Amino acid sequence: MSYTYTLWFAFFGLIIGHLPGAITGAVIGFIFDNMRYSQRKNATPEAGGFVGPLFTLLGAVAKSDGRVSEQEIAVAERLMTRMNLDAELRKQAVASFNAGKQPEFDVTQTIAALRNWVGLRRDHAFPVLDVVIETVLAEGNPPPEKMAILRQLAFALRISDMELMALMAMKGYAWNAGPGGSRGYGQAYGTGGYVPPQRAAQGPDPYAVLGIDRNADDRAVKRAYRKLISEHHPDRLGDLPEDMRKRAEARASEINAAYDRIKEARGFK
Repeated sequence: MSYTYTLWFAFFGLIIGHLPGAITGAVIGFIFDNMRYSQRKNATPEAGGFVGPLFTLLGAVAKSDGRVSEQEIAVAERLMTRMNLDAELRKQAVASFNAGKQPEFDVTQTIAALRNWVGLRRDHAFPVLDVVIETVLAEGNPPPEKMAILRQLAFALRISDMELMALMAMKGYAWNAGPGGSRGYGQAYGTGGYVPPQRAAQGPDPYAVLGIDRNADDRAVKRAYRKLISEHHPDRLGDLPEDMRKRAEARASEINAAYDRIKEARGFK
């Protein structure tokens, strides 16, 4: 359980009322921390409840540009294997993928089902997006149809465009660079038409991974890092398949690597 409120209330209590105030503040903060922990625990989704809607959406993403490729089928099959789905869940996943790739399939209800499964758990939203991104990028630079579904899902899961860009950057993809090397959806989806994410020639951009502009000061860099590493830490995932836990570990490693590169370049600790 996190003790953020406990520490903050104790600190303010110490300022206002010295030691008695700190004790009172700590008690009040602990109550808030305990309430928040109970809400998060109750919001933890059922581990297998996402299989149907997830694979349905993967089928829809694969079909969105007109055809389902061998690469996209291979991604779905690898995912079933990595998730260690039993025979019944694997059968459900295959049926769901086939349902999603039907012509004119509407992803709205499927995305709503994934949102209901994720609930208040943003730390569960990121692994779901990570899986979908893998299908979106299965054939390389993604077409607008695939990106439209991905962005619709991100919006439903309360993940911002900047956070989605950071997830894409961890896969080695980035949007066209603007002034100062920054990247944005305004350029990718502006009046000039759709510009697909491109694979970065020199690996992930550390600033894109942290979701910040190159002109951000050191304090902003540190703040972005702390926020990201807390949201992507695998220990927060609870009872999720091992594959999703490994994805979270990989994201945490990428965030740490990006932060280390920026620290080294800027010369701060």
